[in-house]
Amino acid sequence: IHTSTHLNWQYPTTGIPYLATKCVDVRKNQVGSKWFMPWGPSQCEKKIQDFSEAKDQDIGTNDIVFAIHIPHPNWQMSPWFQFLLVILQFDIIYTAQNPIRQGAMVTLDVSLGYRDDQVSEWTEIAHSMEKRKLTCNFTSLKIDDGRQYDCELLPFMELGSVTHKYYLINMRLPVNEDKFINLQIGQLKDIRFVAIHQNGGFTKVWFAMKTFLTPSILIILVWYWRRITMIIFVLGISMTFINIPVEWFSIGFNWTWMLLFGDIRQGIFYSILLSFWIIFCGEHLMDQSERNRLSVYWKQVVPIAFGSLCLFSFDMCERGVQLKNPFYSIWATDVGTELAMAFIIVAGICACLYFLFLCFMVFQVFRNISGKRCSLPAMSKVRRLHYQGLIFRFKFLMLVTLTCAAMTVTFFIISQVNEGHWKWGDFTVQVNSAFFTGIYGMWNLYVFAIMFLYAPSHKCYSDAGHADISGSGEELQLTTTITHADGPTEIYRLAGKEAQE
Repeated sequence: IHTSTHLNWQYPTTGIPYLATKCVDVRKNQVGSKWFMPWGPSQCEKKIQDFSEAKDQDIGTNDIVFAIHIPHPNWQMSPWFQFLLVILQFDIIYTAQNPIRQGAMVTLDVSLGYRDDQVSEWTEIAHSMEKRKLTCNFTSLKIDDGRQYDCELLPFMELGSVTHKYYLINMRLPVNEDKFINLQIGQLKDIRFVAIHQNGGFTKVWFAMKTFLTPSILIILVWYWRRITMIIFVLGISMTFINIPVEWFSIGFNWTWMLLFGDIRQGIFYSILLSFWIIFCGEHLMDQSERNRLSVYWKQVVPIAFGSLCLFSFDMCERGVQLKNPFYSIWATDVGTELAMAFIIVAGICACLYFLFLCFMVFQVFRNISGKRCSLPAMSKVRRLHYQGLIFRFKFLMLVTLTCAAMTVTFFIISQVNEGHWKWGDFTVQVNSAFFTGIYGMWNLYVFAIMFLYAPSHKCYSDAGHADISGSGEELQLTTTITHADGPTEIYRLAGKEAQE
């Protein structure tokens, strides 16, 4: 560990490797601390380097405790790290007498404790009996005694907050021949862990963005609250909700539900943003017979709401349970792994199909605009240039919408792959902090622009007032925004009126 784990902001997370220390439980029925420290003044009384040493000293497998202290010596954890995800890997050697059977399950007796100084007794956070499926094979075709298996990484535990300075993991691999527990799992050599946490520097940048953007969106939301249509108002509220920097409280409080709460906030924003894009494009299809009513779009909104509900249910199945048992993982069983994989694949496919459907709607909007521009030549020159400028800005806004949608879909897919990387495969997705902060800033700027451009002006414009646009003095209005008209619908209505005159 170096100082970058707290100050680095180039990457959102950092992974620190640990090698478990093999402590021997020599206390038997003696009274004393039940915790085993891998190093320090109160470290375990007896250690072994490998299991052959345990066999020579007649030490039973049930008396060996694997101890991991997080972090390494002379360092301490910080609330700025936000979460702690621990990944497990077994180093197993092949022997003809004890090969790994197909579908072997490892039973883990694990305890997690914490303390905030180096002298006090450890306080237990959780204790659980967990099972993990071993998936090991050989990278070489030659299989001999002494060769090491190549075993996949296994999910171990996840904490939703890092409010304490020191954490201690004690883990046993109990053997019970009668119940066939931890038999035929190969000859264990070592157990390795990778502890992943959010970088403190990235956390500070993230909090700063939320703290700055929350009042910015809130102020414009309050300013235009009487002039914004319902869906835009709801979009502004959802952006404000995701902006509110409640994460500041996690620095001083042990709120283990922050990860789940963050997922819920982001899910609500996703559902509203995706619904808004569908309604936004639909409202600008001038040939559509029914508009200006949310009930018209129920066929498009219901699938988005259903998908959001599935996201929430999937999240509750893992992080909801982890509020009580941080060692629980939906990836620990075959059924859970298949369900999680299916969810990620289906979610990615649905996101891509949604984007294609949105592109089709934008294409329809552009086709309608091109077909109705024939009314513009009937206008006076100044007025024609005025509305051409409005149409150009509207087209630009539609392209920005499409770009924002593409980046959002990409961000959603990459975040799902990145989150599952340690759990289900060898795929590595390197995402730096600029991508996360860039997407987050893009959402805020887009919502700001939508509210600013589509909030109707408090000034009253009549048809007569539009007909009086002429002369050099009125040419200054060529740079006005679309806030005084109800989008291209109003433009074409006035264009048709003048053509008739």
